Amino acid sequence: MREALIVWGGWSGHEPEQGANIIAGMLEEEGFKVYVENSTEAFADPAIADMSLIVPIYTMSKIEKEELLNLTKAVEGGVGLAGYHGGMGDAFREAVEYQFMVGGQWVAHPGNIIDYHVDVTKPEDPIMAGLPARFPYRSEHYYMHVDPSNEVLATTTFTGDHAYWIDGVVMPVVWKRRHGKGRVFYSSLGHVASEFQVPEMNTIMRRGLLWAAR
Repeated sequence: MREALIVWGGWSGHEPEQGANIIAGMLEEEGFKVYVENSTEAFADPAIADMSLIVPIYTMSKIEKEELLNLTKAVEGGVGLAGYHGGMGDAFREAVEYQFMVGGQWVAHPGNIIDYHVDVTKPEDPIMAGLPARFPYRSEHYYMHVDPSNEVLATTTFTGDHAYWIDGVVMPVVWKRRHGKGRVFYSSLGHVASEFQVPEMNTIMRRGLLWAAR
């Protein structure tokens, strides 16, 4: 049986515990044995190297050097890493090694919670197969610094309504990448737990978890 570790915490506005419960349910439905922790200390356990998947849901926090070293080593060795929104993309702002592994870092959400569109850029990819070419979404519209080596699966286009100088900027929303032997998946969708009720978001997340897991 494949095993997955979910570690949640940080800013409560992202509803990390609720999100952890939803992700745990998804993975259990897919046959995983799931461990859920709410401290970054879990990343320091050498046993994470034997996991199939690690899911951080931990916004605006800090990670100790030994925790980060053990986490990145596990992923480089083949453990999958997958997550969403600020729980993975704005977890540890001071940890550049973590951001290098994830492939991006949140920097702004102009307009805060707004209506926007997500455009599927790789409809042939199994994670995106069968989804609408474009679908509406309401959430924080994530503006991110991203790694050019990411394999981008979906994007969004910013207007100048809330920051005129970014009018027309095309921003990655969903991507996958490699970090050493490990597979890394990220989606910027999912500000609060209720967004898992959006079919497209839910499907993308479930498929991304499964793709990343070894």
